[in-house]
Amino acid sequence: MNTVVSGIRSTGNLHLGNYFGAIKNFVQMQNDNNCFFFIADWHSLTTHPNPADLHTNVRNVLAEYLACGIDPEKACIYVQSDIPEITELYLLMNMNAYLGELQRTTSFKDKARKHPENINAGLLTYPVLMAADILIHRAKQVPVGKDQEQNLEMASKFAKRFNNTYGEELFPIPKPYSFTGEFIKIPGLDGSGKMGKSEGNAIGLVEDPKAIKKKVMKAVSDSGPTEMNQEKPEAIQNLFTLMDVVSTKDTFDFFNDKYNSCEIRYGDLKKQLAEDIINFNAPIREKFLEISKDDEYLRRVTRLGAEQARESAAKTLEEVRRLMGFRKF
Repeated sequence: MNTVVSGIRSTGNLHLGNYFGAIKNFVQMQNDNNCFFFIADWHSLTTHPNPADLHTNVRNVLAEYLACGIDPEKACIYVQSDIPEITELYLLMNMNAYLGELQRTTSFKDKARKHPENINAGLLTYPVLMAADILIHRAKQVPVGKDQEQNLEMASKFAKRFNNTYGEELFPIPKPYSFTGEFIKIPGLDGSGKMGKSEGNAIGLVEDPKAIKKKVMKAVSDSGPTEMNQEKPEAIQNLFTLMDVVSTKDTFDFFNDKYNSCEIRYGDLKKQLAEDIINFNAPIREKFLEISKDDEYLRRVTRLGAEQARESAAKTLEEVRRLMGFRKF
């Protein structure tokens, strides 16, 4: 059975992009693999979150994971900061990570360009912490989106470097997890790019129905097609991509035909899309609200997850320390 590791940053509530891009597949993965799913609260510190919001964000992501179908009886679910072994491995891996290679990573360059006032060391060494998250459980596979491929490549590089430096194949070389079926990239409501909380173009999985409707009705559109069967511009294709994943085929085909015949009314399309998103989210939202009230259950899940994750992490760290020459007197 393969060991698989994946995490989601605790920067707030999850959205449709998270669900279709990862969580839906996690629910399938947990049946056939030894899965470790974590809430990456240390990773979130690179953006300096409000301390008053940090625990609430972790709690929300945990409850949403569970509401979406992640089962603590099948997979290990834990909070990253509950596993101190990760920070020690992060420190040790940093000793074999080089400034030039970290500065060349796309994620660092992009974030440094967008936020020049906050180029912190944690941002620079983000790939090392991500590698520690993966290597601490000696994972063989990691589900990653397109924007995280380079970080997985870095984790593989660090694993190979450690193995070569210390002369033992301790770490498997992690590979991308191959999902069955086509990967779905969920677009945002701003007419371009993917859905993301930081971009302000996302629809939360447990968001209030009135807020969802308001967002969808404001989604970017245009004045409508002028020729039969013309190609859809990106903003319009994004609306149809959303409809394709939350609506019935008949609904999608109806509005697609209206577009192709130049009879589309975007107001009607958006109303239907909002209704279908609300209906899709409803069972997740209902379960989330129920789980969120059960403090004892959430404590039990995180306690169990921390015990399982620390047991796995301690075994790896013991081997790392041995190979690097650390001995107890």
